[in-house]
Amino acid sequence: MLIFPLLLANPARLSPLRFGFKERKLAKKSTLNQPETFSKTFTFSAPENSKTVSLAGTFNNWNATAMPMNHVSGTTIWRLTLQLPAGEYQYKFVVNGSQWMTDPKAINQSDGSGNVNSITWVFPPDYKTPAEIGDGKITYSAIEHKPELPYLNWDRSYEGGLLQVELRLRPNDVQSVWFIKNGQVGKSMSVLSTDPVYQYDVIRLPWHGDKPFRYGFKIQDGATVRYFGPEGFTRQLGKNQFDLSKDTVPSLNPPHWVQHTIFYQIFPDRFSNNNPAEEDSPDSKWNQTKALFGYAGGNIAGMESHLDYLKSLGISGIYFNPIFKSTVYHGYETSDYLQIDPHYGSNEEFADLTLRLKSAGIRTVLDGVFNHTSTKFFAFQDVVKHGEASPYLHWYTFYGFPVQIKNNPNYKAWDNYPSMPKLNHHNPGVIHYLLNVPSFWNQHASIAGWRLDAAQEVSNQFWRKFHHQVKSINPNDWIVGEDWGDSSSYLNNNLWDSVMNYPFLFAVWNFVGQKGSASPSVLANTLMQVYGWYTPQSDRNMMNLIDSHDTIRILTECGGDSALRNIAATLEFAWVGAPTIYYGDELGMAGGKDPDNRNPMEWYLDHKGNPTLAFYKSLIKARNASPELQMGRPEFLLTNDKAQTLAFARIYQKKAALCIVNRSNQEQLLQFKLPENIQNIVLEDAISGKSFQEIPGGTWRSIIAPKTAMLLVPEKELEPRLLILSPRVNTNRKSPSLPSGTLRIQDGGH
Repeated sequence: MLIFPLLLANPARLSPLRFGFKERKLAKKSTLNQPETFSKTFTFSAPENSKTVSLAGTFNNWNATAMPMNHVSGTTIWRLTLQLPAGEYQYKFVVNGSQWMTDPKAINQSDGSGNVNSITWVFPPDYKTPAEIGDGKITYSAIEHKPELPYLNWDRSYEGGLLQVELRLRPNDVQSVWFIKNGQVGKSMSVLSTDPVYQYDVIRLPWHGDKPFRYGFKIQDGATVRYFGPEGFTRQLGKNQFDLSKDTVPSLNPPHWVQHTIFYQIFPDRFSNNNPAEEDSPDSKWNQTKALFGYAGGNIAGMESHLDYLKSLGISGIYFNPIFKSTVYHGYETSDYLQIDPHYGSNEEFADLTLRLKSAGIRTVLDGVFNHTSTKFFAFQDVVKHGEASPYLHWYTFYGFPVQIKNNPNYKAWDNYPSMPKLNHHNPGVIHYLLNVPSFWNQHASIAGWRLDAAQEVSNQFWRKFHHQVKSINPNDWIVGEDWGDSSSYLNNNLWDSVMNYPFLFAVWNFVGQKGSASPSVLANTLMQVYGWYTPQSDRNMMNLIDSHDTIRILTECGGDSALRNIAATLEFAWVGAPTIYYGDELGMAGGKDPDNRNPMEWYLDHKGNPTLAFYKSLIKARNASPELQMGRPEFLLTNDKAQTLAFARIYQKKAALCIVNRSNQEQLLQFKLPENIQNIVLEDAISGKSFQEIPGGTWRSIIAPKTAMLLVPEKELEPRLLILSPRVNTNRKSPSLPSGTLRIQDGGH
């Protein structure tokens, strides 16, 4: 479900533990359970005669009324002071309850989705002194590590067990950080991600859990050396080390099958009506029903009739938008959670479909709309009929009687829409009913997971119960929440396994979209920021997407430019997480805002001559064949903002897949070093099928056509073919003309 306004929120990671440095006395560990906060005053000059002004942003989930500002008498100034943890925040002012306005005194930037938000940062007081590497001054308040997620994580299933340890610092503040194990100073740590407030350094160690050890950190800047551990900062290491064993180290274990899966999103009413004659004719009623808010006629029989198509794509999971009985075509107003909507078919038909999908190697994920119901749901109807005497009175929150189903309803509703009354998730009856839903469908169909609609609006207490219920049915069932920002609090606390990765979507849109302005370095930094929010196993569990039923389609976002759309799709299939295809994207469907993005599937585009379909099948084939793309960690190898090029690797078991992008309108020469220990590899271009190898010394050099992305995977059991080697070229030349023997990648549009 769409949350307005769309955003890419990049708050710094919040944490409850802080240390302060004292010259002669050790700093003691804080027992606070909340992050330290700092005062931030927001001031706005509103239009004259404004009656109300409120502050909304990433700090309050864009609630338009939760933070009313104070009017300075006799002026147009409105002011509000908040206590916020250090980090980056996006915000707007809401005038008279409906007019959203940016701050003219702040930095304002596009979120990649057509909205512009104001940006501010909250810094600790000691940030007033500029950071400078080598000056011997360390910003101690910024440094933090806790022996818990995500600072400490044991990825038990990755290459036999991998321990990842992170330390937070101030950017550009210290020269070196070393990891200490059992009193021995080991390797230096590398930068995982950075933002204006914090930098996160990381080290990864093979560890099988068999040998406990102690660890700490050595930090140096100029002549200043400090040791950091559970006792704070000390001049000598001594006993200032954390204890680690397999019984104390945190670990998450989301379903392993997700990282090997390619999902396909189906909007039930718009996928197929099981009438081939209509579907194959561009002039038919099915294909002329554009931008429709009512039912178009899609059904289960139509989905089943295209099972061979889904199998031929190579997808291995389907996420169905709501398929339960509802009062509207989109299904987000549920009137019966235990019945398939009669517009689509029967419970038995849907159960048969899920079994057929399972036999084809395709798992089924359902959309769980548990935040609210329709007004036709039995419990709400009972309150409408019996008022305060209804036994279901406290299933919702009512403000008066009789119940008034109209604008500004007298009950709590999602985004105040009267047709979507919000459930009370603290009520035992509501909890019991909703927890029975996954049990019911597990018994009556083959269900592998649940996507949770408007999930950030439901209490954590309920999600904890829901998680326990689903995992007690099948520990491998997948729970993926809809949350459009940093969802680490849900994943690190075992409430969900995954999240719809909208921050990834907006980062890609900002890079390839019509309204985007992100450079390759901004894209790289944003992707690594989002990657750093989560543990590696959670990152591999992400539901990555480049559009959905709540956004315009990616081709439209790219201005109809198929080459830019292909770059976006390549980034999705190359990045960490499970790629998700919104139905019809693989055929080249375009679509603007809702409901234009939900038009009927254009089946007449399904033919062998469709280059978009062939392109997507190539990406799918590469992803399914490559352990590196499924499980490898990311490492950026090149970002060149002037040339608009970038390259990153996905590294797994000393092998790597590469993604290389040229966003510019000109042919570009790329040269970069391969990751350490990843040399002498033969790679295959997933699109062209050509095989080639890096030049001696672990250097990669190639010329790539305008607006092109390459997806290169290790060659696997291919027929012998010519290896294209890249000889030395004169990199001082102004024009990247093709040296003899250098690989040229053509066909920017694929």
